[in-house]
Amino acid sequence: MEPSDDFGHPTVPFASTEAQGLGLSRNQLRHKAVEGISYALYRPAGWDFELRTAARALCAATPGAWVSHVTAAQLHELILPPWLSDSHELHLSKPRELPQTRRKGITGHNVMVFTDEIDTKGDLRISTRARTWLEMASLLPLSELVCMGDQLIRIPRLEFDNRLTPYTTLNELRAMVGRHRNLQGIVRARKAIELMRVGADSGPETLLRLAMLDAGLPEPDLQLTLWDRPDSPSADAGFRSRRIAIQYDGAHHLDELQRHSDRRRDKAFEVAGWTVSIFTQADYADGFQNAVRLIKSTLRKAWEDPTITSGFTSSR
Repeated sequence: MEPSDDFGHPTVPFASTEAQGLGLSRNQLRHKAVEGISYALYRPAGWDFELRTAARALCAATPGAWVSHVTAAQLHELILPPWLSDSHELHLSKPRELPQTRRKGITGHNVMVFTDEIDTKGDLRISTRARTWLEMASLLPLSELVCMGDQLIRIPRLEFDNRLTPYTTLNELRAMVGRHRNLQGIVRARKAIELMRVGADSGPETLLRLAMLDAGLPEPDLQLTLWDRPDSPSADAGFRSRRIAIQYDGAHHLDELQRHSDRRRDKAFEVAGWTVSIFTQADYADGFQNAVRLIKSTLRKAWEDPTITSGFTSSR
């Protein structure tokens, strides 16, 4: 007997355990409007892929599993390199004591995990942001892992964020690394923690700082303010003792209102006797090689606080 057309067709993927709640009988699961994905997992025919919805259905159809690694990083909107930011990889993790996930097209992991390392958001189980960072240590180059870590420990600003506290702290990440001593990528995670700094507002800002360190330049201060008051203009990085301000102006700085604000910001530094170096996506594209050369040249010529020159104070 053919399944009846007289039923409400599902609009998102679902597990077989959810079929009854959707009002679907076994007979209706064989309807042309429903397609089987894999064991105990279905989707509406012609459904357009959407990551969060697919991840939720995978969790529902896979007892004990949660979304992890690249999939979790995308859902948490963490900084990823271009080759992963649009990836359709689907990662599911399970505790070591459970059988590994074996689904076509799904990357399964069996891992040691603590309960505070998994978030539950409605029907979606997912690695916390901090746990996701640790998982990505086996997949990302060191510099990209530092970018993601800087994003997590950044102190939010009200004009950009709908939160008041960082996602995590360096001490919390150190504690997590300490209880996963044998996890793949743990050595890289330890190195990344030592390179992470509070203050970078974007991945390119972190990569510029790392390029400076790789070139042997002194480490800059981050989010450096011109004056000690709330309305002070600020630089993404710089050297107060040398009156050097470094700005990375990404794509959103092309907006006319933002460009006007940027000009006022930079003019304030210049009037105060600072040298302002501005870098853009073109510098990011070449790995900040030219930026490093310019900063090195600026440091050689820059003003230096007489108390430092005289030896009465240090440059840091």
